[in-house]
Amino acid sequence: MSTSKTPEFLVVIPARLDSTRLPRKPLADIDGKPMVIRVAEQAKKSSAHSVVVATDSTEIQAVCDAHRVECLLTNAEHPTGTDRLAEVAQLLKLPANALVVNVQGDEPLIPPELINQVAQTLADHVECAISTVAVPIENAAEIQNPNVVKVILNRHGEALYFSRSPIPFVRDTEMLNKTQHLRHLGIYAYRAEFLQAYSRLEPAPPEQAEALEQLRALWNGYRIAVHTALETPPAGVDTTEDLERVRSIFAQST
Repeated sequence: MSTSKTPEFLVVIPARLDSTRLPRKPLADIDGKPMVIRVAEQAKKSSAHSVVVATDSTEIQAVCDAHRVECLLTNAEHPTGTDRLAEVAQLLKLPANALVVNVQGDEPLIPPELINQVAQTLADHVECAISTVAVPIENAAEIQNPNVVKVILNRHGEALYFSRSPIPFVRDTEMLNKTQHLRHLGIYAYRAEFLQAYSRLEPAPPEQAEALEQLRALWNGYRIAVHTALETPPAGVDTTEDLERVRSIFAQST
């Protein structure tokens, strides 16, 4: 059940220069502006009260300053983006109930409404520490693809488990057309108090097996609310081909 009032939330965009598939990705030019600036501009179209880039790079910080995007310089040794968000929550002295939306630094086409929806989902699920997004899988090949993370939900729209394997596994072929599979999208909202707790949690066995850090939260008993979007948003930038696709989209829109 949705609340009528849009919740107050902050968007944080973690951005690191290190990238194995696409070096210096946050600074890649997209129609005259670095990618990290394009992401921040898109995030500012949401209802967020502020948008902050969190980086370990003085080069990225300088670019943000030049484009008047708020930026915080954070520790270079953080093992995960969530740990970087926890430092941001500390630096900004966020209250325990503050909502923080993590928008990946390689999502220059992220729909602003999707950012609003993930924040609203967490606000509506007061018993949950995290919210995220899933979309129905339409292409059957994605169900078997380990690079496509699947999620299975309970009746309240909360995550039971995330996996790179097909979940739920469909044993009987007659159930194939009756079973919906959901693809997890990598956008999250967190309560600030969870971010502080997360940095003290040890990696969990299923997290290490699947290489999915959100499983650390489930392993330790935290609840994750999942908003099921009707349409898959535009893909982010992981490769050179992705970058060229996004550049073409921006060039056509100007």
